[in-house]
Amino acid sequence: MSSSQLRSPVKMKMPFVPFVIISFLLAFSSFIHAQSEEWASLNAQARSLYRSGQYDQAAVLVRKALDSVQKEWGTDHPNVAQTLNNLGLILHGHGEYAQARPLYERSLAIWEKTLGPNSMEVAKGMNNLAELHRAEGRYAQAESLYKRSLAIWEKALGVDHVDVAASLNNLALLYKIQGRYAQAEPLYQRSLAIWERSVGPHHPDVAISLNNLAGLYRAQGDYAKAEPLYKRSLAIWEQALGSGHPSVAQGLNNLAELYIAEGNFTLAKPLLKRSLAVSEETLGSDHPNVATALNNLGELYYAEGKYAVAEPLFERSLATWEKALGPDHPHVALSLNNLAKLHEAQGRYAEAEPLFIRSLSILEKALGREHPKVIISLNNVAEFYRKSGREIEAAAMERRVSAAE
Repeated sequence: MSSSQLRSPVKMKMPFVPFVIISFLLAFSSFIHAQSEEWASLNAQARSLYRSGQYDQAAVLVRKALDSVQKEWGTDHPNVAQTLNNLGLILHGHGEYAQARPLYERSLAIWEKTLGPNSMEVAKGMNNLAELHRAEGRYAQAESLYKRSLAIWEKALGVDHVDVAASLNNLALLYKIQGRYAQAEPLYQRSLAIWERSVGPHHPDVAISLNNLAGLYRAQGDYAKAEPLYKRSLAIWEQALGSGHPSVAQGLNNLAELYIAEGNFTLAKPLLKRSLAVSEETLGSDHPNVATALNNLGELYYAEGKYAVAEPLFERSLATWEKALGPDHPHVALSLNNLAKLHEAQGRYAEAEPLFIRSLSILEKALGREHPKVIISLNNVAEFYRKSGREIEAAAMERRVSAAE
C-alpha cells in the first residue's frame, strides 16, 4: 500500500491471518541453559494458550515466569531474555506495539551481551523486532534487522537450512508489502526450494511457502500463476493435516480471496463458508481467526450488495476481535472501518461517522500518523464527509493526508 496510491480507496481489507514462516512459531522454545521446573512449566502452559489465541491468559503466565526467572538467575540471564521475548510476542499479537518494543529490545540486548552478537538467539531476537517494525510501518528499520538476522543464520547454519528459508520468507514479505515485487520473488522462490529439499515436497511447511509465493503473484495481478500454487498448498495441508485443520481453513480463505480478486464470487463463497465452519469447529467461536473469517465472508456479501447479510457478519467479527484482542487493536480498527463503509453504502451516515473516527483514532495511536493504513483511513473519512456533503471536514482530512505523505 504505497502512500502515493491512496487517493481513492473504498475500504481497508483485513487480510486473513497471514501465512508467513516467522520466528513467532519458535518463540517459546526452551534453551539448553539450566531451567527451574516452575519456569519451564509456566512457559509450556503459556505456549499452549498463545497458540490457541488466548493471549491474556498466556500473558499472565509469562509474567509469572519472568518473576520466577529473574529471582533465580538475575536480570541478565539468557532465560530472562527468552521470557521477555515471549511476553513481547504476546503483546505484539495483541496489538500493544509500544509495550512490546522495549521487551524485544531488552531481550535482544541480553542475548547479545551473554551469548554474543552472532548467536541463534540474537538472530531470532532481531527477526522478532523486525516483525514489530514491519507491523508499525518502519520498513527501513525492519529491513536492516531482517538482513542482519539472515546473515547470522546463513553463516552459522549454511545457506540451505530451514531457518534461513524462514528468514528469506520474512524479508520477502517486507518487500511485498512495499511493492518491491521483483526483489521479493527470488527470495520466496529460494525459500520454497530450501523447504522442498529439506522436508520434501508434501510437508506442511512447503505448503506455507507455496501459499506465500501465490500471495505475491496475486498482489501483482498474476492470477494464473497464483491459482495452482494456492491449490497445491491447500492439497498438501488437507492430505498432511486433515480437512478440519485450521491451516486448511486459512488455505480455503486464501484461494477464495484469489477468486474474489478475479470477480468470481460463485467460486469464492463456498470456500469462505467452509473456511469459517472449520475455524469455528477447531478453534472455537471466539478465536481471532474466526473473527477474520467472518469479516472476509462479510466483505464478499458487501461486494455483492447484500448489505443485510453482511452486517451481522461484520458486527460479530468486530465483537470477537474486541473480546479477543481488546478495543484498541489495529484489527478492531479495520473491522470498524468495514462496518462504517457498510453503513455509508446504506446511507446511514449518523451510524457510520463514529465508527470511521474510532477506527482512525485506533490506527493513529497504534501505528503512528504516517503509517499507510492511517493514510487509507484518513482518505476513507474524507470520502465519507464528501459524500455526506460536508466539504469543510473533507478538505481538513485531505490536508492531513497531504501532511502525512
